[in-house]
Amino acid sequence: MRRDANTHYPDAVVQLLLDVLPARGLIGISGLQGSGKSTLAAQLASAAEQRGVAAITMSIDDFYLGRRARQHLARTVHPLLATRGVPGTHDIDLLLRTLEVLRRAAPTRPARVPRFDKGRDTRQPPSHWRSVRCAPDLLILEGWCVGVPPESAAALRRPLNALERDEDADARWRTFVNTQLARHYTVLWRRFHRLIELQAPNFAVVARWRDEQERALRKRHAPRAMSQAALRRFLMHYERLSRQALRTLPTRADICIRLAGDRRVREIAIR
Repeated sequence: MRRDANTHYPDAVVQLLLDVLPARGLIGISGLQGSGKSTLAAQLASAAEQRGVAAITMSIDDFYLGRRARQHLARTVHPLLATRGVPGTHDIDLLLRTLEVLRRAAPTRPARVPRFDKGRDTRQPPSHWRSVRCAPDLLILEGWCVGVPPESAAALRRPLNALERDEDADARWRTFVNTQLARHYTVLWRRFHRLIELQAPNFAVVARWRDEQERALRKRHAPRAMSQAALRRFLMHYERLSRQALRTLPTRADICIRLAGDRRVREIAIR
């Protein structure tokens, strides 16, 4: 099934998902970078609203630790933690508290949902956070590492790429990331009523998907645009957990949407 020119998912896919999802609860959407998580989350929320189901979306990206907090981690734990994205660089306690206040949101007691400013690399002040004045029936949380389980200690010993080999030779960084995933993130994963995975055909395609985004930024001479060399190094931060997702989520997710290299929906598997 092809997505349209705006890269939206076909209506038939969205309606099928709503038919099998609960009308109430927390839904996780997991997918590697560039797979279309935020697009699908927005379409699901919009279609749910048309069915009379109050729905909102959140991104795990909005719960990143700010630059100053990550620099502290870089000094005290490992320099690679200055780069946001991996487990350990989010405020999971804040995310869990946000889920709780959303359950009790009311016009007289609105809930505040954080926003992260990626340009300034810090969380926006609470006065700029999204205000939710009605408790949603359906809450959709999307993120690249959502639902991914930790690895075994034995699997962490061997470096997967040049970044791990040269900058994490003692496995301190990847062990910290894995420990954070096991201790804190899995608490969140257990709250999902359903988990949807957007399954990329392989890890290599992520570089192409992300480079498409970066090429658009480079054409506009955007200051945050990465060169291809910078992008290759950047993606090495996420390779280990991305490969873990590709291995494990097809059998862990309640719904697996298998994508082609051009992001077409090839197959939908529902457990």
